[in-house]
Order: sequence, then C-alpha cells, then structure tokens
Amino acid sequence: MMQLNTAYRGSRKSTDVLSFEAQIPLQKAMDNNILGDIVINVPRAESQARTFGTGFYDEIYRLLIHGTLHLLGYDHEKSAYGARSMRKTEQEIMDAVKKMDRKR
Repeated sequence: MMQLNTAYRGSRKSTDVLSFEAQIPLQKAMDNNILGDIVINVPRAESQARTFGTGFYDEIYRLLIHGTLHLLGYDHEKSAYGARSMRKTEQEIMDAVKKMDRKR
C-alpha cells in the first residue's frame, strides 16, 4: 500500500484505502458505469477495527464507502467543510448498510 500511495499520491506512507478514477470515458445514459478501482489495505483494516472497537466487516464497509465517495468527488483533505460533508455522508451510508444487514 505504501508503494501505491507513493507512486500515485506522492506520499511515502501507508494508508488504509486508495481510490483510482476510471480511465475510460463515462456516458451518463449508461446504467453500468465504472467509477474506478478501490484498494483496501486489509491488515490495516483489521488493526483499525481493533483500535476503534468495531467489527472487521464494519471497517471494510467503511473503507469501501470512503473510497467510493472519493470516486464520486468527495474530498476530506481540501477543507474542513469537505471533511465534515464527507464524514456525514459516510455515516449516513454506513447506517443504511447496517439497517439493511439487520433485515436479513
């Protein structure tokens, strides 16, 4: 993960999730557009789940949601407003996922 983060973001440190926008043109009328790729650092997710006191799969869901929001244009690094907006949306989606999971 550190190699990817260094190569694509110029940051010489590991991270928990990276998102890469698709390099193919998207068409608005298509239902199956590809946003891009999301790479999750699974060992880091395990560690963070223990640190945060959450389940492993909850942490994986959170990282997947976080990465998807980046692909949709959210950015938590440019401003405090962007960080709050992204965190709020992340939590709303996570709550919806948990609610759906309880219905099974």
